[in-house]
Amino acid sequence: MIQSAQLLKSTVQLKNASTSICRRFISQLPKSINHENAQTVSSRPFATVTLDPISFKPTVKNAQVSQIPKNEKPVMFKNHVQPPELPAIFRLKTGQTFKAVSFGAPLKESVSGEVVFTTSLVGYPESMSDPSYRGQILVFTQPLIGNYGVPAMDKDKFGLFKHFESDKIHVKGIIVTDYAKKYSHWNAVESLGEWCARNNVPALSGVDTRAVVTLLREQGSTLGEIIIGDAKPAKELEDPNKRNLVAEVSVKSKKIYNKGGDVKIALIDCGAKQNIIRCLAKRGAEVHLVPWNHDVTKDTTHYDGIFISNGPGNPSYCEETIINLRKLLIRESSKPVPTPIFGICMGNLLLGAAAGFETYKLPYGNRGHNQPAINLLTNQCVITSQNHGFAIKDGEKDMVEGWEKYFVNANDGSNEGIRHKTLPFASVQYHPEAKAGPQDTEYLFEEYLETVRESKKDYLRQKSKISKKQYPQIQVGAEVNILNQKQFSESA
Repeated sequence: MIQSAQLLKSTVQLKNASTSICRRFISQLPKSINHENAQTVSSRPFATVTLDPISFKPTVKNAQVSQIPKNEKPVMFKNHVQPPELPAIFRLKTGQTFKAVSFGAPLKESVSGEVVFTTSLVGYPESMSDPSYRGQILVFTQPLIGNYGVPAMDKDKFGLFKHFESDKIHVKGIIVTDYAKKYSHWNAVESLGEWCARNNVPALSGVDTRAVVTLLREQGSTLGEIIIGDAKPAKELEDPNKRNLVAEVSVKSKKIYNKGGDVKIALIDCGAKQNIIRCLAKRGAEVHLVPWNHDVTKDTTHYDGIFISNGPGNPSYCEETIINLRKLLIRESSKPVPTPIFGICMGNLLLGAAAGFETYKLPYGNRGHNQPAINLLTNQCVITSQNHGFAIKDGEKDMVEGWEKYFVNANDGSNEGIRHKTLPFASVQYHPEAKAGPQDTEYLFEEYLETVRESKKDYLRQKSKISKKQYPQIQVGAEVNILNQKQFSESA
């Protein structure tokens, strides 16, 4: 009884304290809100009204105002001018049309591309600047976009962008349900609309993105068009999968990051995200970013590891890369100490094609930050970030001798990675460097670099004629080889 009485007394005290805090908060709110001046964010057919944010000025006594961290002084853009809001139309090739409002670049010509969607809740600056989205119109399933604005293009100690995956927006346009005109974040320097307008990228709000995603899931990926104001529809919609997008986004000459690192990694740039370079550099590697068609076998630099990046579009257009990788696999498989090779996303597709696997286009692709993948070696499920429209055929009849499945998608069963059974060659279809998350599989960078460092030690021992470790040698042309020599000769 005594304990119950004490508990009741404590509960009453807590309730009184909470009531006092609420009253103090309410007393500082505006006396009334004029609903007639409320701002309508979108013009979609279902009703939505967003009120002006309530201005609450905390006192020093009862609240702390968040401060910008030291050494973080974002460059502010002067003379902010929001893009005009214009009537617009979002049209799919399959015939469906959605009325919308433009809040990005007020283009006078229509824009078309492949329509894809992402389930990401955060990270729109990273997604929109990801080279893998080249040529695509990105639909966000997250209802509210733009609420934390866009940060400055600051760089880190490696010379990489802190908050973006490249130096510009790569999507052809974006489609959202609600656009937050008034953003709030300590490192934001401009609105999403301003950023889109500066990069000449159209952006539409007021579209029921749930309906769009349902159509894409039922009918598969399709082409779409954005028409703003009096712009005329295009005679033919542009299909980005019919051109070499990788060549468009790749560097033209070699770039070196973290010079002086203990191991040298050749990163084949098929559209590399900045965070891939960062994940290698911050773990001590010297990263040599080379063009998509760079032949590493002819490079005079000795690399301790080879890495193949992500990238946009259809892997079949990267024939030069595939041929170069086939030559690389043949050379490395015959060495006593082969150089470790790893690929991400497009890197998985290209490494697989070089090894002899076939690739195919997924119905609507796997995109977003919440895709489950199962590690077939450990049976562990990890949550991954993904952005791909193609996959490797990994059926029982499709497997190449000497290779095995590494990861599989828990949703649709599609391939999420392959690895060689005896040699240090592997790749994954998802993004272990994910930004902004999840980071479940970032450990793969550590495992890869650990393999690279061990391989470098073995290489130096072998070079000094004191090698104690021997890798199994595979003769070119044998059935157990990584690839079929006849197939390679015909392709080359």
